Amino acid sequence: MGEPKPHRQHQARRPHREHDRPRGAGHAPRHDARRNAGPSAGHPGDRVRLYGIHTVEAALANPDRRIHRLMLTEGAGRRLESAVTARGITAETTEPRELDRLLGADTVHQGACLETELLEEPDLFALAANSAAGKGPIVVLDQVTDPHNVGAILRSAAVFGATGLVMTRRHSPPLDGTLAKSASGALELVPIALVQNLSRALAELEKLEVRRVGLDGEAETLIEDQPLSGAVALVLGAEGKGLRQLTRETCDSLVRIGAAGPLASLNVSNAAAVALHMAALQRRRAIA
Repeated sequence: MGEPKPHRQHQARRPHREHDRPRGAGHAPRHDARRNAGPSAGHPGDRVRLYGIHTVEAALANPDRRIHRLMLTEGAGRRLESAVTARGITAETTEPRELDRLLGADTVHQGACLETELLEEPDLFALAANSAAGKGPIVVLDQVTDPHNVGAILRSAAVFGATGLVMTRRHSPPLDGTLAKSASGALELVPIALVQNLSRALAELEKLEVRRVGLDGEAETLIEDQPLSGAVALVLGAEGKGLRQLTRETCDSLVRIGAAGPLASLNVSNAAAVALHMAALQRRRAIA
């Protein structure tokens, strides 16, 4: 399987220079989310630090990433020389202990740290149109807060083909270094839309003629018996809690993954991988 190309589905983006000032026009009002307590996945234009060789390399290869600062140890600089040259920027040479101080002593940064901005977000209309065009399902997460799980889901979305991912702006992990490293480059490949209210977003997807299929361990229908081609959204809940009641009621259908062994449930990231693989198989069969 070939390496996926960085996503270019954000129609509203404009070309930029490496050191442009952050844009304010068109961004969601920042004070609304920050007035409330609780975790937030962030807003377009917010600065974050990404780290790790593969994560930083993927970000450098994404022309939609706005770079503010790149710090590399000598060893990391040699490994990323081609990516840095291709991007046309200059990296600061630093020491591992400086990155330990900046990122935390337990962070596995591999000598590479990138200060960048969050990517612009796609709108639901664009995601629905791309899903209808056969580019894969939309993955919708209902308060999945573990960045490692979300990162793994992004990897599966990039491997098996997904139009994009939808999460709530609050009660979702920040799109920063921890999630990016778990995603192993997929954060640059899968567009992410952050919404204020998941129920309203699911209602909007219904208006856009997207079928909403929720994964629920108690559902009667097996996932292999559910059509997953065309415009479809796969809705997954947090591990343990599953889908919230209102989310479950908003879905058009509920399906479960059949278990052949004594364990009746899967980790949410594994469940997403199974569902995305099943959807990919159906798309291939429809083309054949």
